[in-house]
Amino acid sequence: MKKILIAVDDTKGSQNVLSVFRNFVQLPVEVILLHIERLEGRSLMIDMLGDAERSTLREMLRGTDHIEAVETRSEKILAFYSRELKNDGQVTLRTMRREGIPTEEILHVADEVGADLIILGQSGRKGFDRFITGRVAEHVEKNAKVPVLVARRPLMCEEPYTKRDAWAAVSVTSAVVFALFILGFILQKVTVIH
Repeated sequence: MKKILIAVDDTKGSQNVLSVFRNFVQLPVEVILLHIERLEGRSLMIDMLGDAERSTLREMLRGTDHIEAVETRSEKILAFYSRELKNDGQVTLRTMRREGIPTEEILHVADEVGADLIILGQSGRKGFDRFITGRVAEHVEKNAKVPVLVARRPLMCEEPYTKRDAWAAVSVTSAVVFALFILGFILQKVTVIH
C-alpha cells in the first residue's frame, strides 16, 4: 500500500485507528490524516442543507469565535494523531483539514489523493443517537472505491468498573451461589429407589 487515508475526530472510537494502523497495516509510503470540520455541529439538519445554504452559513460564520474554536479543536485533533503516528517511526505524514459532511469529504479526499486504503473509527453510538448523528463508517464502506478498514472498539475492558458494574457482579454471583445451595439441599433430600 502506498497511500493510506486515516479519517480522525475527537471520539473514543476514532482513537481505535491507532491500534489498527499499528497492528494490521504494513508501512505505507504516505499517510494522510484527515479531519472534517463540521461548522454546523452534529445535527440531522445538516444533511438537509444544500451546497448554497452551507456556503451561506460558512460566509456568515467567517471571522467569528465559533470558527476559531472549530479550527483550534481541529488543529488539536490533528496534532494528537500526528504525534502518535510519528512516534511509530518511519511514516511520511501529511495532514488535511476539510469542512463539510464527513462521508462526502472522506470519499472525495480518498479519490483526490489516490488512497489505496481508508481507515476510520466507528463512533460506538447506538440506538437513537446513532440514527440522529448518522453512520459515517457504514456509508464510507458502502461507497468507497478502495478497501475500508473500520476500527471498532476492542473486546477487552478498557474502562474502569463502576459501582453499578460491581453491584451487578455481586448480585449475579450471590444468585448463583444461592441457587447452588438450594439445589444441593434438594439433592440431599431426594432418595434414590433401586
